[in-house]
Amino acid sequence: MHKLPKVKNLELEISNSWLTIWLNSPENRNAISNDMIDDFNNVFDTIMNNRSIRGITFRGKDGVFCSGVDLKEIKSIIDNNTIKEDAIDLSVKLGKFFYRVNTLPQVTIMIIEGAAMAGGLGLASTGDIVITYGDAKFSLTETMIGLTPAQISPYIISRVGHTIGKRLMLTAARFSGLEAFKIGIADFLVTKSAELEEQENKIKSQVLKCAPGAIAETKRLIEATQSKPIKDFINLASENFSSQLDTEGKEGILSFLEKRKPNWNNE
Repeated sequence: MHKLPKVKNLELEISNSWLTIWLNSPENRNAISNDMIDDFNNVFDTIMNNRSIRGITFRGKDGVFCSGVDLKEIKSIIDNNTIKEDAIDLSVKLGKFFYRVNTLPQVTIMIIEGAAMAGGLGLASTGDIVITYGDAKFSLTETMIGLTPAQISPYIISRVGHTIGKRLMLTAARFSGLEAFKIGIADFLVTKSAELEEQENKIKSQVLKCAPGAIAETKRLIEATQSKPIKDFINLASENFSSQLDTEGKEGILSFLEKRKPNWNNE
């Protein structure tokens, strides 16, 4: 039995060791607010070390993924005339939120329907795997309203590379799910709900065959490749490999040689 926290701006569903988090603020097209981030953090605190939750799907209610950061909250910073301090606080909170999603130990799937705009596109880019409908709308609109895609820019660049990322951020161009798939924002393209369900289930099935600790450690290694020089990475990777071989790796090797399914959770 998985005990999840009570949240107001999200809707949580869990089935077959997989958590689905619905952004649930349809009155502002599922914009990211301070309260929504707090809800997310409460969920993450609960599941962070729970290896029985094997993956997380992020979706938006009412046919829209996410319209970005809540502009009403940004306006309140302007109205309060405390721009420097409050703007930095908000930006840091957003940055920590995007980083936390990106480094969750579980596999994350982002399902994009309707629209993923500005910070919503940034949130999508923090996921491990992105599935989009072909008619979904994408745009990094920040420069159109005099802002910068500050905290999301590393994830955009990581997804599409420097050249395409620069074009998307500097022009605020709007593009479709089809284009998002072509340039690498999305990993899979679907046109119907049945296709979406089939693709998501296929990914889940593949992930559930893998060892949960190995998944978490592999994500940690991938993160380290972005920041550590290769000579330092060699030692980290060696420690990582030996640690896994002494735990899940032992079960994986034995189960393969004994021609049986591995028991990852001592079930």
